[in-house]
Amino acid sequence: MTRHKLPATVIAIGLVSFLNDMASEMVTPFIPIIIATVLGGGPVILGLVEGVADAAASLLKLWAGRYSDKKHGRRKKLMVFGYGLSNLARPLLGLVSSWGALLLLRSLDRAGKGLRTAPRDALLGDSTHPEIHGRAYGFHRAMDNAGALAGTLLAVAALGWMHWPVSEVILWSAVPGVLVLLVLIFAVREPARPSEPGPGDAEQATLLAPLAWPQLSLNMRRYLWVLMLFTFARVSEGFILLRGNELGMSLVQVLLLWATLNICKSVTALPGGRLADAFGKRRLTIISWSGYALSFFMLGLVEHGNGLWLATVLYGLLIGLGEGSERALISVYADKRERGTAFGWYHLTVGLSAIPAGVLFGTIWHYRDANTAFLFAGLLALLSVLLLRFWSFRHLPV
Repeated sequence: MTRHKLPATVIAIGLVSFLNDMASEMVTPFIPIIIATVLGGGPVILGLVEGVADAAASLLKLWAGRYSDKKHGRRKKLMVFGYGLSNLARPLLGLVSSWGALLLLRSLDRAGKGLRTAPRDALLGDSTHPEIHGRAYGFHRAMDNAGALAGTLLAVAALGWMHWPVSEVILWSAVPGVLVLLVLIFAVREPARPSEPGPGDAEQATLLAPLAWPQLSLNMRRYLWVLMLFTFARVSEGFILLRGNELGMSLVQVLLLWATLNICKSVTALPGGRLADAFGKRRLTIISWSGYALSFFMLGLVEHGNGLWLATVLYGLLIGLGEGSERALISVYADKRERGTAFGWYHLTVGLSAIPAGVLFGTIWHYRDANTAFLFAGLLALLSVLLLRFWSFRHLPV
């Protein structure tokens, strides 16, 4: 494992994600606060907005992954367009005054994510030696979370020290957004890929892009079914911020909680990727998901701010540990020629679950309470762990 270094393209993609999440986290933490204060909504509305925005990107993720498999050079082009769309729409959220505008811009932001995510994840796999796939995806998640931390701290500084209004902080997110495109255009390179099949080679063409669900391997389908269930547990982290607001935390305290969450995820993501390569990707994913279940049980028991801090720190550390291994499993078990399509199915499966998952969680919160909603999510996460261990990939090495 130590003989192989991270390629320059992987490092450049990590920098792109760092800058993009810096821009994103100058905006995203404010969305539940805007919904709760400016627009007068609650957990059901938050779940609906986040669910619709994620689901709007889901089909794009499958299409983009398959399209990027078909011809050399298309992964980067889709990434440029996707990052560009998000960084055009996102700063405009600082100007919204209605539900329609909020939902439209949030959906455009996530549509950009839909266009870029599967091609980006596939390009990471294309550019990396198989022995260090876990390390590559762990590095990417570490940079992603570090960017989220930087963006949150910039927002805290702008609010707490410079006394900018929220709308101005959101508008300034356009600056790192421009840097995203510059790094992506000038520093990311696609490796040479195998030649395309001839026009008459229908069988090979089918292998390149298995859009029909039955054409996926049985083990891959089982993994995706489990991921779909786990999505009902892994609801938007914005609910943690909403819980902090409900417990009486100030806006700056909520942002610092968000920053701490991203510190924890970033700290464990890179060593988690290394552990996945050495210890086993499925084993590490099981540990991470178990930690998620435990932390959500803790979130379901908190009644004050200190308990929320403790549960959030545990959640961040254990989720960050397994973020790289969860995606590396897709990269390892998918054929190289269909890697983009496999990631498209992965993100489609997760994305289509977003609306019912968010609305269900928010509805339980609204009609019962936050504690019941978090405990319910913890039970679903525990069930997902058991299915991953005893049903999904059971005949394959861990």
